[in-house]
Amino acid sequence: MNRPRATAALLREIDCCTICAAHLPLGPRPVLQYSASASLLIAGQAPGKRVHGSGIPFDDPSGKRLRDWLGLDREEFYDAGKVAILPMAFCYPGTGASGDLPPRPECAATWRAELLGRMRQLKMTLVLGAYAQRYHFSDAQVAVTDRVRAWRDSWPGMVPLPHPSPRNNRWLRQNPWFETEMLPALRQQVSRILRGATK
Repeated sequence: MNRPRATAALLREIDCCTICAAHLPLGPRPVLQYSASASLLIAGQAPGKRVHGSGIPFDDPSGKRLRDWLGLDREEFYDAGKVAILPMAFCYPGTGASGDLPPRPECAATWRAELLGRMRQLKMTLVLGAYAQRYHFSDAQVAVTDRVRAWRDSWPGMVPLPHPSPRNNRWLRQNPWFETEMLPALRQQVSRILRGATK
């Protein structure tokens, strides 16, 4: 009878993963933050070039904006026991004509189900951008704006968000309801989950 791998062994295996190395311009360097005890999951796209260099997830302007959206400082955000960060692909995929290339599909197909299956304390999943939303929601063809506008439909367990990239500044200007209606509710719920707030 085969016993499940210990989480530490699974993470070591991921750290050594080379399944899509031939497609990665800078080579494999998986970047994620994970503990099975985390109560908040951030499901993003894939590390950018800066994150590939530092090895720290969301160590870029997107991360600064995301922490502001959530009302978290760096210490809280990088507490793996509370916050897991699992992009759809763990390695930088390279850059195309209009930004970073899509996440390599091999990564989610190989690792995601087992990692998510261990997260028994999970209370909220933040689903950033189109690629993560196609994976985490059953109605995969819904546009990001429409899904985020309907955030109450899956609240609070599954929360769709636009990607916090500076490339989405125009989207934020065109959708002011996101900052006035959704973000206050999001910050309050994140505080309840991570800090035990009662208000």
